[in-house]
Amino acid sequence: MENLSRRKMLSLGVALGLVGVANPAQAWAATGSATGPAAATGTAAGTGPAWIWDDLADPLMASMVDNGHVPAINTAWASWVNNGDALPTGVPAEFTSYLQQVNRLPSWADPVKLARAADFNRRRDTYLFMLYGLGGGIMSTVIPREAKSVYWSAGGANMQDRAAKTFTFGYDLSQLGAFQPTGQFVVTANKTRVVHAAVRHLLPQSPHWRAVADESVPISAADILVTFHSLGTYVHRKLLEWKVPFPAADQEAFLHSWQVAVHLLGVPDEYIPQTWAAAEAQSAQVLTPILTPSTEGIALAEELLGLTAQIDLGVTRGFLNEFVRYVLSDQVGDWLGLKRDYVSAALVRTAWPAYILFREGLSPVMPGSFYVFDQFVRALAMLFLNKGTSGNTTPITIPTGNRPG
Repeated sequence: MENLSRRKMLSLGVALGLVGVANPAQAWAATGSATGPAAATGTAAGTGPAWIWDDLADPLMASMVDNGHVPAINTAWASWVNNGDALPTGVPAEFTSYLQQVNRLPSWADPVKLARAADFNRRRDTYLFMLYGLGGGIMSTVIPREAKSVYWSAGGANMQDRAAKTFTFGYDLSQLGAFQPTGQFVVTANKTRVVHAAVRHLLPQSPHWRAVADESVPISAADILVTFHSLGTYVHRKLLEWKVPFPAADQEAFLHSWQVAVHLLGVPDEYIPQTWAAAEAQSAQVLTPILTPSTEGIALAEELLGLTAQIDLGVTRGFLNEFVRYVLSDQVGDWLGLKRDYVSAALVRTAWPAYILFREGLSPVMPGSFYVFDQFVRALAMLFLNKGTSGNTTPITIPTGNRPG
């Protein structure tokens, strides 16, 4: 595929008559930026984050893929892990130049808030890991664009590896020193941004993806924001719904860590919600209306739940299905064909709230099912801490092709 600039991609999309997102155009207006008051945003067709990809990374990675540099880059950056590490050597000069531009926190990043977010992640890690995995992770399978892009990209052919790399992103964001020189998230985010750019170049070459996609180029800024809402906004909402103690300062810090994360993935600051209220409003407009099953998403969900069920969680697959239904909805469970287990359903819906109250010291009564749930959340946490594998190292690599037919 020709190296496409943002302007050329826009022209191509308009020429093909493709819309950016299946939501009201006003969805992106007045969301606010991470640094100042809400900015006016374009709402006409062909404007806004649905028509923004990555001007810096996209042409670079199209060149790296087409000229055969990817294997060397994957080898070179394998040892580039910590934020404070020197940039990888043995890569093309233009790739080094790109990393020099992006391998830093934004000027508005607040180290005090990031430190508080890290401490919050440490204190609430079991809830976070569970909600990221069984909540946001499974929700991604009913986000059609995300499911189709994942399924038909190279990672879709090996979901255990793909899931492990996704765990790596979430784990590194949740590290105690995620944004410190000894942390790893800035590097992980930069690697992920590069992978996104490579996929944008490769997927349009897949006849299988083109046959099911409603967009000309995948992973727009809008798509990344939708993913943020399926993870960060969703987790924030569930913790409040479950009445897990969540002071305002922790909520603000948690949002700030996600604002920095989304910025590092290349989303323009003016589209990043400034408050949780703005995030909820944006999520209601751009995420909720698009949730629906797809052939690819159903297949991915079964693979992901099948992999999870192989881990010794101390519960049955029926319990796992019902917990997914509980944290998402019965509608999502029905879309994905999750078989009902009404005994487990009753247990989850009555005992889980009691488990949280006791665990948080808000009730002196320990539910009889406490140890079942405790083993369950601890096993899921260990799965997350091991980044979806038997070990704790899952290198992020740039693909060179798509999923075979």
